[in-house]
Amino acid sequence: MIAVLQRVSQAKVEVKGVASGAIGKGLLVLLCAVKGDSDADTEYMVKKTVQLRIFEDEAGKMNRSAADIGGEVLVVSQFTLAASTKKGNRPSFDAAEGPERANELYEEFVRRLRESGLTVRTGVFGEMMEVALVNDGPVTVLLDSRAD
Repeated sequence: MIAVLQRVSQAKVEVKGVASGAIGKGLLVLLCAVKGDSDADTEYMVKKTVQLRIFEDEAGKMNRSAADIGGEVLVVSQFTLAASTKKGNRPSFDAAEGPERANELYEEFVRRLRESGLTVRTGVFGEMMEVALVNDGPVTVLLDSRAD
């Protein structure tokens, strides 16, 4: 799995002009299932999302997690994170998991995040979405369950 985590002061996602999810302070997670992803990949990404210390403490150091600050999480599926640009100028998305399995992994990721106690909102899997955010910092972190 590949994910881009952005520390935000607010974020929202709309589908066909209607908000499907919005959060205040927390994380925007752009999530991509890659062919061959397993339960272990999902668990790794959930653990990192919950525990990654990218929020400031009293001393101004990034020493707190989303769970520590009571942050919210907005999860948006984004298969384009699997893009390969090695050949030519048109990206290939061959590494992205197929829609049915990718949706299963996405839903499992969301379910486990909710079980962690975090407030989780989502986009709509497979739909064209508009995402708006205020990146706090900016702080943006790339996670890859196979490379980390």
